[in-house]
Amino acid sequence: MELSKNFQHIASETKWYEHWNSKGYFNSTPDDRPAYTIVMPPPNVTGVLHMGHALNNSVQDILIRRAKSQGYNTCWVPGTDHASIATEAKVVAMLAEQGIDKNALSREEFLKYAWEWKEKYGGIILQQLKKLGCALDWNRTHFTMDDAYYKAVINVFVDLHQKGYIYRGAKMINWDPQAKTALSDEEVLHKDTQSKLTYLRYKIEDSDEYITIATVRPETIMGDTAICVHPEDPRYAHLRGQYAIVPLINKRIPIIFDDYIDMEFGTGALKVTPAHDVNDYNLGQKHRLEVVDTLNEDGTLSAAAQIFVGEDRFAVRKKIIPELEAAGALVKQEDYKNQVGVSERTGAVVEPRLSMQWWCKMEDMALPALNAVMNDDIEFVPAKFKNLYRHWMSNIKDWCVSRQLRWGHRIPAWYAPEGNIYVAVDEAGAFAQYNKDYPEAKRSDLKQDNDVLDTWFSSWLWPMEVFGWDANKENNAELDYYYPTNTLVTAPEIIFFWVARMIMAGYEYKQQKPFQHVYFTGIVRDKQGRKMSKSLGNSPDLLKLIEDYGADAVRFGVMIASPAGNDILFDEAFLEQGRNFSNKMWNALKLIKMWEANAVATDHKAPHFATLWMRERIKEVAAEIEDLFKDFRLSEALKTIYSLIWDDFCSWYLEWIKPPYGESISPQTLNDAIGIFEQLLQQLHPFMPFVTEELYHLLREQDQDLMTRQLPDYGTADKAILDQAALLKQLISSIRDTRNKNQLKPKDTVELVINSTDPEFYSKAGQILQRQINATSIELSETVPQSGIALVVNTEKVFVITSVAVDASVQKDKMAEELAYLKGFLVSIEKKLGNERFVQNAKPEIIATEQKKKSDAEAKIRTLEESLANLN
Repeated sequence: MELSKNFQHIASETKWYEHWNSKGYFNSTPDDRPAYTIVMPPPNVTGVLHMGHALNNSVQDILIRRAKSQGYNTCWVPGTDHASIATEAKVVAMLAEQGIDKNALSREEFLKYAWEWKEKYGGIILQQLKKLGCALDWNRTHFTMDDAYYKAVINVFVDLHQKGYIYRGAKMINWDPQAKTALSDEEVLHKDTQSKLTYLRYKIEDSDEYITIATVRPETIMGDTAICVHPEDPRYAHLRGQYAIVPLINKRIPIIFDDYIDMEFGTGALKVTPAHDVNDYNLGQKHRLEVVDTLNEDGTLSAAAQIFVGEDRFAVRKKIIPELEAAGALVKQEDYKNQVGVSERTGAVVEPRLSMQWWCKMEDMALPALNAVMNDDIEFVPAKFKNLYRHWMSNIKDWCVSRQLRWGHRIPAWYAPEGNIYVAVDEAGAFAQYNKDYPEAKRSDLKQDNDVLDTWFSSWLWPMEVFGWDANKENNAELDYYYPTNTLVTAPEIIFFWVARMIMAGYEYKQQKPFQHVYFTGIVRDKQGRKMSKSLGNSPDLLKLIEDYGADAVRFGVMIASPAGNDILFDEAFLEQGRNFSNKMWNALKLIKMWEANAVATDHKAPHFATLWMRERIKEVAAEIEDLFKDFRLSEALKTIYSLIWDDFCSWYLEWIKPPYGESISPQTLNDAIGIFEQLLQQLHPFMPFVTEELYHLLREQDQDLMTRQLPDYGTADKAILDQAALLKQLISSIRDTRNKNQLKPKDTVELVINSTDPEFYSKAGQILQRQINATSIELSETVPQSGIALVVNTEKVFVITSVAVDASVQKDKMAEELAYLKGFLVSIEKKLGNERFVQNAKPEIIATEQKKKSDAEAKIRTLEESLANLN
């Protein structure tokens, strides 16, 4: 078979993904095997694949493929989230391009356009995930507005309302003037902003006196209903019971006293605008102040402002300054750094606003969800996020669940002309309640709430509802089999939006946790540490990277430098490294195929020493990888496998078994090499599925695919063989280094005389050593030869004899230098072992390692001192 120069990723990726999918390897149905389940964090239906998705989904795919190789019945559920705010914005933009105003459409007309948009563009991201190699059970694809899912959301709302958790009330909320909807606290990002602190003076009524306040929002003064000072502030004690006049609108407002005020901040006097600040609102409630809302829902000034009506709030912020100056109310302006809340979805500056909304009580539901994480019934990886979770859950506020949008789950509440509100799963149920109160009532009198539910109110049911929880709560074999799921892979920024709420829903409705582990990925940043974004232009086209480098290289690139919970600095060089790795393995395949073409039958012999070593090395590394996977240290696991293949297999093993020039490899050694390569590919497969499957099938005829091959029970590695191989590597490296330092050419042969007490080792490995360092012979002797370059390898005294003249004094200097280093090293080890605190607190295995370092150093020192004495 003619093999290409390098691995051809495009053809391989298409072939193998279609093959795996057609074979049903991604599909899962309950059976007698243990389940390993992951539910994908449903990406927005508006989404397209980016680097964050590449990291998140690579982690999930690695876990799924690894679990499959361990005999689990794996199930990875895909799906998309309807994303109320983001999708509605997309549809509104599409309509605007067609000259259609959303507000000119009825609800039904708008939703018709929204569903058309969803069918055309929604779910593109799921198709793109196939390019990454994701082993998703496509038969289980869900959408948070599928009919069954929709019903589940409505039923939960009604149930929580009946339990007293859901209620309607007017409170201060976060308002997004661009999306024109309420937001929860978690949907507001706080950004540092450079503002202007404006000092204004308010005239005291019937006096020539003024009181000065400082504000970063002068455009809100028309909504002021009081000025507040501290009751113990001597500067303002004489103003008790007095009134001030708001500049420009000449409105009379009281001066109130409250210990909420910080006397040291600003002037010690605070303008109170209850409609536009949550703290002002609380003050207003306490002192029974009027609430004057001077902003419209789009961020323009309302009629209540009296001036600048209909103008944008930020335009007014600038325009009001000269007006205040002309009125003699402006004292000064200063640069001021403060934090401003912006909408997580639209980026618009959020306005606090008093609004009638639907709320969900959180305190009671939060308690079991908090305990589950703090008791490690649900384990966070890394555990550092437990403190963040604990802080939020311990201080949780009621959740504003209503959104002033059309796309989403419409709130199942109906309003009667009499003022009553009826909550039911449908209009018929609401009317039945209404008709009981008012027997003469007509169904047409009821009007359903126009708002929809917060997107997260649907996605908090995700781990349950993807298995049909709502429709079949009692005898649901699928839910019983797959739930709780095993691992949730997500980003820390949605720990409150989603993770906490799923845990709450799980305990509320299943009395069970929704997952066993939560693996938090980091943020993918550029080389300068900046978060990737379209606005910065630093976010690469992921599909183009897959096309250029291959899916395996992309997966390698995002995983090699991404420890759980830590941000990664993305560098395209990682992808280059991944592609080089694929080509390294491809070249190993070509070498084996070349040997195969020239193999000649020989008598059966004992396995090659290199084969014995590599088998034990695989056992050793398999145990390390198992431990790393248990701890979710996936990046370290990939590095370990990478080193095993690149260094141990390609650089050492293949060199050791390579037949001498002009000779053939034995069929047994060749067959052993193929078996070893297969085992390595199996360990790597979860990380780089395409190249490993391709190589696996090219090595020889296979009766199954690599994706479904089960990992063997490797057992415990033979330490003696591993130590022998380590010595062999040290000997080869040290002697090669000695050859180079003494300027011996590759063709120059040498003879070795070794003072060794282990002839068995050299009987097994001597031939490899001889070939690797171009030695004509190896003699084991206790005597010191008259000539030769002396060196110490581990505890072996080695003399390299060559016909090329060498300077013995240089050798003595190098040995003396190494001896001095070892003595210093020994002092540091003895100091550590002499430290009582270290010995008492260190793990036994660490103490054992340090003691071995000490004995090894002592042995080397003795050997070097003897060698130097012999040279003298």
